[in-house]
Amino acid sequence: MITDITSKIFSTLGSNSSLLPLAIKDVANSAGITLGSYMTGKETEGQDRFIDEFGTEAIWLGGIPFYKKIADLTLYKFAGLDPKFDVRNINKITKLKKGTKEQIAEAEEFAKILLENTPDHLKDSVKRALSKPTLIKNLSLVKFGISTALAIATYMGLTNYRQNYRLNKEMENLKAEQKAQQNAKIKLMHKNLKVPQAFEGVHKNDNGLNKNVAFTGGIQEFMLNPVKNMMLLDAAITEERLRSSQSKQEFINYSIKEASTWAFMYFAGPVFQKYFENKVMEKKGFPINMDSRIIESRELHEAIGSGTLKQSIEAFEQKCTGVSDTAIYKFIHENQTNDIVKMAKKADIVPVVNKRKGDLRIDTRAYLDINDFKDLKDRLKKLLEKSEERLAGKNADDRIKGLEEFLKEVKKSKRHAIFKNMGICITALGVGVPLLMIASRYLIPNNREYKVREAAAKELAKQQNGVIA
Repeated sequence: MITDITSKIFSTLGSNSSLLPLAIKDVANSAGITLGSYMTGKETEGQDRFIDEFGTEAIWLGGIPFYKKIADLTLYKFAGLDPKFDVRNINKITKLKKGTKEQIAEAEEFAKILLENTPDHLKDSVKRALSKPTLIKNLSLVKFGISTALAIATYMGLTNYRQNYRLNKEMENLKAEQKAQQNAKIKLMHKNLKVPQAFEGVHKNDNGLNKNVAFTGGIQEFMLNPVKNMMLLDAAITEERLRSSQSKQEFINYSIKEASTWAFMYFAGPVFQKYFENKVMEKKGFPINMDSRIIESRELHEAIGSGTLKQSIEAFEQKCTGVSDTAIYKFIHENQTNDIVKMAKKADIVPVVNKRKGDLRIDTRAYLDINDFKDLKDRLKKLLEKSEERLAGKNADDRIKGLEEFLKEVKKSKRHAIFKNMGICITALGVGVPLLMIASRYLIPNNREYKVREAAAKELAKQQNGVIA
């Protein structure tokens, strides 16, 4: 159980398509920038940054999945289609049908294999999806477009709310400061003029113009679920932030924030991970660019030790060398006890009906990427070859101990690569970027004071002048 949890954690942290490492990086970045805002400005600036960072994060993490779920419950339900049926299956069939006679035959074979191997309780769902390819494609596009557009609109609403909130809040602060200054002057005047105590109450009352009115409001909470098109939403957020900046100071802050986010959230992580994994391959000669759920599993140890992994690789290469993807797809369905297939299920390369409930039958509604499967086979083969090299010439007892030590080294190398990658990105986003933003406040001329406060002072002066007039 503990091993399963550990492998899941490292699998998620080491995945370039997983939401968790992005969320961890973003929380570190948001917390660091918010703390920096409290340090460089006053309470309102810190609150403004908190709303901006964590409100945006809620929309970023949960906006698109939330609206996609609504589409599933409305559009797909009305059409009588299963939202879990991956449109890439339809696209694959459609593409093959536009090709040669051999490709058309392959398309028919693929659809046949898909239907024949679908679990009984899902057959109607798959049949209906295959019978309505155009509708499936259109619904997929509509779902993508609507969910992304609504998430962007929600963020724009947050931006409008935040800008009004901070201006009004800073105006309230200025009113409170003005009132405090007025009271101090009155007290000083009373002291100098020695106003009788019986009349002090009259001087302390005013006409209510400077009364501090509390600002109320809230931010809608969103569900926190993984999203596939995060970068598209992030691009819209970046554009909106830069375009709607209300001062040079805000534009500079957003430029630093967004540039670092794109660099370390999306691009640097995969580059660092690949670099560290390649260094292990160069130095130690074994691959770790596999899902941690495979590397951490006891099944991998048993498959290598018993020799079944070697047999599985040989069986695959014997039957699937130089054949079509459809033939490989068929092999996967017909050889589910093959160790490559079992490892691919662990890594979600071969999707299953319900892993949590132990239903490991292949889910034909989901998309199975044959290239990913072949890449996994190649990496498992390299790992096997390195293990055999390490164990060559050892007796039975030493082989058992040697395999254990070898796989521990593989696990350790994978974990270290993940930790180093995450550590660099989190340090850059959570420490480096906030310090850079703080430095910009001191190094750039006329950038020290909170510019919203200046705008609030001008707006308050206009309002007070209007009252006096």
